[in-house]
Amino acid sequence: MRKVILRMKEQEKYEVIKELVDHNGNKLRAAQKLGLSIRQINRLIKIYKENGKPGFVHGNRSKKPAKTLDKSISENIILLYRNKYQDFNFTHFHEYLIEEENIKVSYNFVYTTLMAAGISSPRVRKATRRRLAKEKLENEKKLENKTEEEIEVIVNHEIALEDSHPRGERPKYFGEITEMDGSSHLWFGTKKACLHLAADKATNTIVGAYFDWQETLNGYYHVFKQILENYGIPAKFLTDNRTVFNYQRLNEDKRTSDKDVLTQFGYACKQFGTNLDTTSVSQAKGLIERDNGTFQDRLISELRLNNITTIDKANEYLINIFVPKFNTKFALDYKKFDTVYEISPTAEKINYTLAVLSPRKIDNGNSLKFKNQYYQPYENNQLKCFKPKTKCLVIKAFDGQLFVTIDEKIYELRKLESHKKYSEEFDIVPEQAKEKKKYIPPMSHPWKLASFLEQMRKAHTQRIYA
Repeated sequence: MRKVILRMKEQEKYEVIKELVDHNGNKLRAAQKLGLSIRQINRLIKIYKENGKPGFVHGNRSKKPAKTLDKSISENIILLYRNKYQDFNFTHFHEYLIEEENIKVSYNFVYTTLMAAGISSPRVRKATRRRLAKEKLENEKKLENKTEEEIEVIVNHEIALEDSHPRGERPKYFGEITEMDGSSHLWFGTKKACLHLAADKATNTIVGAYFDWQETLNGYYHVFKQILENYGIPAKFLTDNRTVFNYQRLNEDKRTSDKDVLTQFGYACKQFGTNLDTTSVSQAKGLIERDNGTFQDRLISELRLNNITTIDKANEYLINIFVPKFNTKFALDYKKFDTVYEISPTAEKINYTLAVLSPRKIDNGNSLKFKNQYYQPYENNQLKCFKPKTKCLVIKAFDGQLFVTIDEKIYELRKLESHKKYSEEFDIVPEQAKEKKKYIPPMSHPWKLASFLEQMRKAHTQRIYA
């Protein structure tokens, strides 16, 4: 016969009811002892008479709760995380379980399952931070001759200082302040790239994002173009004041306007009427710094998951998939806010205003050097000649068109080839279609050499950028 083992509460009920029945005891006293009603005592007496001791075993003993998940689900979650989502934080992983793997479980279940399997989140936990802070203080010999209580106070104080950030009010209007920053990281593949990011401070809406290999003017121009096309002209940009923004090489021939980021970008902002402020204090633009952390935490994992290793594919995924998903989850609905964005400019104005501007001089061969290539000015398909050392301004439009401003007039630039393609003496020259007259934008565009040089002077000497 199988031995019946009762738990403590079950055993107490059994002994009291057995004594009551065997000795015809007092039901009221038994009810008080067990904290039950007389009706419940009568039910237990009936169970004892019909089933004896086994009747006191709870009916759900050895049964799984109705809501218990199959063990295979837990195993599947562990395998998915180890083999596919190993660099995701737990919250991000939980979202993907529901959206991509169709495993609808609670976050607590995911957390408990992974922790039980010895898996911790890639995010630094508070316990780890406490341990590192303690080790740092020990290395600095600040914990010598301290009691455990004193050490606890000191460590807690250090962590509190790390976590402290000045709280500030958000702007009232959408487009009032747009924070911008570049984040260099191993986003995809084995080569570092820079993510150029812009976020509206009032709503935390990501309004522009673009990958380039370095923090360049090209990257910020792409972000600015996205903002202009999708939202309009913002009121103000807030960005870093780093060397990369206003660096300028002394040798004009070796100078690359891509490194003169803030000067060029500030000049473009000035033409659109957007203010540009800079700061060297990271806390002043804490929103974009926090967004950079979130992007590093989530975007890297998603790019790896989707086998994206090229910058073109990364930009496509970033703009079309990740940013909309980020805004849906983390940003406020900007449509519910009053906006100070001005109406978007025309595509032509955007193209010619977001230009790379480079001061040059005409040489003795009636040419100028740009990007290690020689170019000559043309007007109506006719070569134009100028005196040597004539100052000019090379304009590279956003779409790559090249122009030059000389004496307040715009000319087309044509590349001077080192050798002719065909010999008039020895080759049969193929018939070529009549060259169409190239469109030359008007001087209403901000392409005056004097104003650009003044902008550069203010940027480098007075730190006035727009």
